[in-house]
Amino acid sequence: MTNIAIIGGHGKVALHLARLLTADGHKVSSLIRNPAHADDVAATGATPVLADIENLSTDELATALAGQDALVWSAGAGGGSAERTYAVDRDAAIRSMNAAAQAGIYRYVMVSYLGSRADHGASPDDGMFAYYEAKAAADNYLRATSLNWTILGPSALTLNPATGAISVGSIPGGSDLPRAETSRENVALVAAAVLADENTVGRFIEFTDGDVPVGEAIAALR
Repeated sequence: MTNIAIIGGHGKVALHLARLLTADGHKVSSLIRNPAHADDVAATGATPVLADIENLSTDELATALAGQDALVWSAGAGGGSAERTYAVDRDAAIRSMNAAAQAGIYRYVMVSYLGSRADHGASPDDGMFAYYEAKAAADNYLRATSLNWTILGPSALTLNPATGAISVGSIPGGSDLPRAETSRENVALVAAAVLADENTVGRFIEFTDGDVPVGEAIAALR
């Protein structure tokens, strides 16, 4: 059994992931900001942990994460103001990386997006500009840490049921992938698969719904 923490524990990807991990025998702690979400988290088999990551310091986050073996970042501001997007998707994410290292958690999985990079090409007047900037900054910071990181880059997310099959890009930016979307449930399957595979450490895995079973697709990265 492994102790795994999920930040952004009430998100749709996170809820799917918690169910998968607990069913596989892992002990999952899901960090949430709203106490009204505790029952939904508990229903997955995970333990809800109240923690407002937007406002917690690195030391406070490290305390909240004590005893964990791995950490999955699946949080996000969810749109709205650029200020909050930077506060959550960049600043809180970076604090979580520092907190993980401080707490002795070296396995870190970041849920990002397909094409995340500093030269994303969006103009400042694009409504997604702050998100692209924030994610690029967080992802690049993670790459420079000593953590055993994996970054997941799914394409546009849907609520469709998992197919259990994906297509994985081999060119940065996912330019070799067919134009497609990605089920949130498939993202959870990929997150669970990479947590179980040390050969995914140090990789940015960009993917869409596809026709290769998740386990095969991840194993092929070795």
